[in-house]
Amino acid sequence: MKRMMILAALAAAVLATGCANTQTNGRIEPTYEEASKDRFLVANRAGLDALIEGLDRDTYGGTPILVATVVNINDLRRSAPLGRTVSEQYASQLVSRGYNVKELKLRGDVFVQEGTGELLLSREIKDIAKSHAAMLVLVGTYSSASNYTYISLKLVRTEDGRIIRAHDYALPNDRDVTRLLQVAR
Repeated sequence: MKRMMILAALAAAVLATGCANTQTNGRIEPTYEEASKDRFLVANRAGLDALIEGLDRDTYGGTPILVATVVNINDLRRSAPLGRTVSEQYASQLVSRGYNVKELKLRGDVFVQEGTGELLLSREIKDIAKSHAAMLVLVGTYSSASNYTYISLKLVRTEDGRIIRAHDYALPNDRDVTRLLQVAR
C-alpha cells in the first residue's frame, strides 16, 4: 500500500511537471477577445473616433465616404502594409459607427498599384467621388521616427477639397508597427 502511494505521488509529480513545461514552452496565441483589445487596434479606433467626433451626421451621415490608403509622407505615391492596414481599420470603424463607406477595391476606376493599395490622386478625386456619389474622402499620411509613427488623418469634402475634420496621433514603434512599416520587395 505504501509503495502504491509513493508511485502515485511520483506519477502526479511527473504529470504536474509535464503540464508546467508545456505551458511555458509553447507559443500561446491570443484569443479574438484579447486581439480586439490590442493597443494597435485600440489606438487606430480611437484615432478615427476622434476624427469623426462632432461630424454633422445630418449632412454627412448618409452619403458614401471613401477611404483612401494612408500613405508615406515622404512619398505620397507609396504605402507600406501599415498604411493599408490602418485604412482598412478606419473603414471598419466608420461602418461600425453607422457611416456609409464605399469599398473601392470592388471598382476599377481608382488607381490601385500592386503592393500599395488604393491611392486617390488629387486630380481624380472629384471624378471618383462623383461616380461613387461621395461627399467625403478620408485621407491620411504616416511618418516614422525613432520611437513613434505619426499618423495624420483628414476628412476632405470632395466638392471643393476643403478639410472639414483632422486628427493626428502616434503609434509606438513596437515590433508589430516596425514590421508593418517594412515595404515588401
